Amino acid sequence: MAAGIEEFIGKIVTKGALRLVRASGATRTFGDGSESEIVLRFTDPEAETAVATDPALALGEMFMQGRMILEAGNIFDLLSLFARNGIRKAATPRMIAQGIWRILIDQAKNRLPINRNKANVAHHYDLSAKLFDLFLDSDWQYSCAYFEPRDISLDAAQIAKKRHIAAKLLLEKGNRVLEIGSGWGGMAMYLAESSDVDVTGVTLSEEQLKVSRDRAARRGLADHVRFELQDYRDLKGSYDRIVSVGMFEHVGVSNYRHFFGKVAKLLDKQGVMLLHTIARTKPNYATNPFIEKYIFPGGYIPSIAEVLPAVEKAGLLIKDIEVLPMHYAWTLKAWRERFVARRAEAVALYDENFFRMWEFYLAASEVAFRHDRMFILQLQIARHQDRVPFDRNYIAEAEDRLKAFEAGRRAMETVEF
Repeated sequence: MAAGIEEFIGKIVTKGALRLVRASGATRTFGDGSESEIVLRFTDPEAETAVATDPALALGEMFMQGRMILEAGNIFDLLSLFARNGIRKAATPRMIAQGIWRILIDQAKNRLPINRNKANVAHHYDLSAKLFDLFLDSDWQYSCAYFEPRDISLDAAQIAKKRHIAAKLLLEKGNRVLEIGSGWGGMAMYLAESSDVDVTGVTLSEEQLKVSRDRAARRGLADHVRFELQDYRDLKGSYDRIVSVGMFEHVGVSNYRHFFGKVAKLLDKQGVMLLHTIARTKPNYATNPFIEKYIFPGGYIPSIAEVLPAVEKAGLLIKDIEVLPMHYAWTLKAWRERFVARRAEAVALYDENFFRMWEFYLAASEVAFRHDRMFILQLQIARHQDRVPFDRNYIAEAEDRLKAFEAGRRAMETVEF
């Protein structure tokens, strides 16, 4: 096993430049020298072995624990180098067996009749609000922004995302709107203020509930926007519009039919829904083990083919599908750069290990959207065939009206901790 890490890297890196510094002090260079050199150092032989035998989990763990150190370049540079060269080239029979075993475990967990939703959500979203304030935009949008046009700021792109979604919802004054997974309340408040609608947002995060209720009260929206700590499975009533942004990734592949069946019961016959979710080009069957263990337990990124049958089974009509292939990579880059720039504050909130864990998560996610065929899927759904116009011109027309509203909208207040 002594040469394991060199063999592992040697199978991958043929382009670019990577200098490996072993725990023993020995060095070796890989690649063709066509890019700026990345210098990777290991502090102990056990860390080298871990990465060489189980990179899917150990790359993140060894970096998080400070046993794999980037002395030139950063973790995004390293992961991007591996992805561009093709990290799958280093797969061994043992790694393939590990992957199959993880798929079996994930698929089994997804099918157990145990509702872990609240615990899984709390693991990530009930972290200190101060953490998210380090890198999110002023409205705390923790989902993919919409960089249209490409060169706008993160804050402007998050407003553009809300505008784009609102346009597709075909909102009418007085609509009853349900938001499944309401985050820190920004989307609900935008819809209520821009379109004079009544919004109910549900979340399973106690921290998000507290922040969103406070924000709505301070904007004088308590009569039009309400937030509840509630699982979507338990919802009752009827809504004219339903929106869900960045929540579907936590539903679980075995629950898709239940999710859309519930939507069908909640959505008025003249209703419209907009689902905004991460998706991929083909089923993956299991979540990356580092992300599953440390970041989003119970999460799963679907392919379009895994989602559409559940929509059809529920008797719902698909009216529009839009694929946004690079917008999340640009969003994650902005988040990562903001987070790293405020390292000292993040470390003060938690510790160095936590900071490195989140830096790895943001970097690995960005790499996935740049190189692993992941994208944002916006799925527009209706109950009635004629509820949505037959062309897409209405989207741009609605966005123009919403831009006029935004020009006079009061700025978002700073979140109070």
